[in-house]
This record gives sequence, structure tokens and C-alpha cells, in this order.
Amino acid sequence: MTVTEDESIALWEALDLYESVGWMTYTQHPEVLARALAGSTFLAVARDASGHLVGVARAISDDATICYLQDILVRPKYQRDGVGRALLGCVMERFAHVRQTVLITDDEAAQRAFYESLGFTEVADMAPEPLRSFVLLR
Repeated sequence: MTVTEDESIALWEALDLYESVGWMTYTQHPEVLARALAGSTFLAVARDASGHLVGVARAISDDATICYLQDILVRPKYQRDGVGRALLGCVMERFAHVRQTVLITDDEAAQRAFYESLGFTEVADMAPEPLRSFVLLR
């Protein structure tokens, strides 16, 4: 398994990966996914020994004050093998100088445990004062 920075993900392999994890909002509009990948500041890519795409982490950043982790996904067959941790590590290393890293994820206990194990804090749990986070989805 290799995890590297890569800007050359073929659309067909990205669609296959996103479909494997059930992210149908992305796969229903391939042209939007293509633009999203092309417009990303940074892509970390995991491939198996045969070069098959098994995971992606996609970040958007101003490279100074904020890094937004937009997507982190791992093909189900490879989940719980450290791939997600390696992808996130690649993003965190690239943006180590940035003050804040933000992400939005599903409300699942496993998601929370994963991100907390890597040092993230849920916004409502920030101390000494809680923060608020707002989202507008269209």
C-alpha cells in the first residue's frame, strides 16, 4: 500500500471509489466530481500494490490559516487497515503550518472515535468555550 500526493486520478477510478463507499451524491454528477477533484488544493491517494485506487483524502486550503478536509474515503475492503489514518497523516503533514483544520462528517460513533483518536475535537466540545459551526447544504 502506498499513500502519496497525486493530482492525476482518473475520473473513472474516482467514480468507482466513491461508489464503493456509497457516496452517490458525487457519482450522480460525474462532471461535478471532476471539477471538485481538479479544484482541490491537495489530494492524498492510496493505491494497492497493483496500482488500484483504494483511498483518497481531498483538502481545500488557503495554505495559511485554514485547511478544510473535504473528503476522506477508503474502499470498504481496506477499511480498518490504517489507510484512512495514513491518508489523513499525509494531509496533516502537508498543512502542518496551518492554524485550523476543519471537517464535517457523518454522525456515527466510529467516525467520532476515529477523528478524536487523531486529535480532532467536536466543535461543541471545544474548551474553554464551545464554538458554533454552521452549514448551508444545497
